[in-house]
Amino acid sequence: MAALGWLTPRRRSATARSVLAGEASAEAARKSSQEALGSQETLAPLDSSTGEPQFPVHGDAMAAAFFDLDNTVMQGAALFHFGRGLYKRKFFETRDLARFAWQQAWFRLAGVEDPEHMQEARDSALSIVQGHRVSELMSIGEEIYDEYMAERIWPGTRALAQAHLDAGQKVWLVTAAPVEIAQVIARRLGLTGALGTVAESVDGVYTGKLVGEPLHGPAKAEAVRALAAAENLDLSRCAAYSDSHNDIPMLSLVGHPYAINPDAKLRKHAHNLDWRLRDYRTGRKAAKVGIPAAAGVGAVAGGTAAAIALHRRRR
Repeated sequence: MAALGWLTPRRRSATARSVLAGEASAEAARKSSQEALGSQETLAPLDSSTGEPQFPVHGDAMAAAFFDLDNTVMQGAALFHFGRGLYKRKFFETRDLARFAWQQAWFRLAGVEDPEHMQEARDSALSIVQGHRVSELMSIGEEIYDEYMAERIWPGTRALAQAHLDAGQKVWLVTAAPVEIAQVIARRLGLTGALGTVAESVDGVYTGKLVGEPLHGPAKAEAVRALAAAENLDLSRCAAYSDSHNDIPMLSLVGHPYAINPDAKLRKHAHNLDWRLRDYRTGRKAAKVGIPAAAGVGAVAGGTAAAIALHRRRR
């Protein structure tokens, strides 16, 4: 496994609650995933055009890919899109929608995740779903995906995920969004599954509490670590993709980190460590990174689609 370089800045180290959140998310993700691929090792073939190892490596069952969701796979935030759908279904009042809209607008303008706004969004979402059945929210999530999310998937990032799938690797979303909604999105995109925030439920009914804490920052890294151990993955052979500097702990776990649509801090960090970078918010091309050409085509489409975006972050 890759060296745990992300532990160097101690202020980002995992707490007991983030470890709990990560382990709970990994357990939930495995329960909903497909059967394990196996564990045989495969050497990377060479790309005939460059002489460098092909990536992703076809048939490498000890490799997988982990994708952040908000602004990496999807334009804006799953939480905001889901909130719009719940508002349409009379789950909460107009003043709550206005708060969601303000948080989304701030996120789009600032380009970074604000812990205080995320806390507000988390508390709002928990109060909204308290007393509702998990199955009800899953069903509504399917509808909301079609209404608000499907057209906001970045084609470029989707192509990157498909490259891993075509190579026979598992692909997981890793997000602070509730795991049930993340699983809906993963399933609709044809991905393996999702790691997300686990909300407590008793007899299939939400209690309004979390298991641990939101799957954010170090908690994401803990979830990936727990899932990798359970799935017999070699993290040095895995890839991770994110737009946010908050996900540096997760990106630093793997051997192939990618900055996608990066915020300023992540862009600088990626540049300093020579991480691969792609930006689908504009028409400019990022450096070639040995990913199939379909991803490059997706980048242009993603840049065009970005002009339509206007939305913010899920739990």
